[in-house]
Amino acid sequence: MSRMLGYTLTLGTPDAWSDFRFVAVARMTKAERAMLACSALTSLDADTAAMTAAAAIGATGSPLPAFLGGMDDARSWASWASRNELKAYALAAFEAMTPKDQAAFFHHISNIEVAA
Repeated sequence: MSRMLGYTLTLGTPDAWSDFRFVAVARMTKAERAMLACSALTSLDADTAAMTAAAAIGATGSPLPAFLGGMDDARSWASWASRNELKAYALAAFEAMTPKDQAAFFHHISNIEVAA
C-alpha cells in the first residue's frame, strides 16, 4: 500500500486516485481505510474537510428555491439528499412552521403508514 500511495501521489491524476481506492479496498481493512480518511480530513482546514467529506459521501447540499409550488422540487431534492441532510432540513423546516402548521403536519404524519 505504501508503494501504491507513492505511485498515486507521483501521477496525481483522478484515474490514479481511483485505482488507489480500488487497491485500498482490496488490501486494507475497513478500520484502516477509516483511519486513513480521518487522518487525511483532519489535515485539512475545516471548510476543505467539510467539502471533501460531502463530496465523498455524495451530500446534496442545500435545497434550491422552489419554482413550481414546491413539492416536486422538494421531493426531487430529497431523493438525492443524505440521511443527515434529510434529518437536519426536516427538523429545521418543522421548527420554522407556525404552531398551527406544526399541528397540521404532525396530524398528517400521524395518519400515514410508515415503512419499518
